[in-house]
Amino acid sequence: MKRIVFLCHGNICRSPMAEFVMKKLVKDAGKEPEFEIPSMAVSGEEWGNPIYPPAKAKMREHGIPFGDHRAHKITLQEFNDADLVIIMDESNRRLLTRIVGSISAETDCFADGGKVRKLMEFTGQDRDVADPWYTGDFETTYRDILEGCTALLKAQSSNSV
Repeated sequence: MKRIVFLCHGNICRSPMAEFVMKKLVKDAGKEPEFEIPSMAVSGEEWGNPIYPPAKAKMREHGIPFGDHRAHKITLQEFNDADLVIIMDESNRRLLTRIVGSISAETDCFADGGKVRKLMEFTGQDRDVADPWYTGDFETTYRDILEGCTALLKAQSSNSV
């Protein structure tokens, strides 16, 4: 089983949306037994809070089922247990580095093709997932996440990641 962890700043918008979009894609592909897919934060600001209501509304609008979710900050152990850590933007990378510490060149999880990857990288784009916390545009965020998760699943299916 491959453990893919989705990370964003507070774990109330982008990363839970990615978690539940990916779970639906995996289920639709008949690959549920192959993956464990949680989402977490790189900050403790929203600890224990549920998915932000506009994010829930957007998932409902697109038929994405989601369960009870509470924001949770990733621990070093959870990072180590993950096979792949998917971040939404460069700020997530900087904050994650504070949690996991320095990494030697031989085990650089942040290098190209390493354990930590930006979601949009799987689509061939070097850009961040739009942050609806600041823009209020949950549709653009949803489209980014769907495109990224679809490409990520395809990469997983072809074993290129």
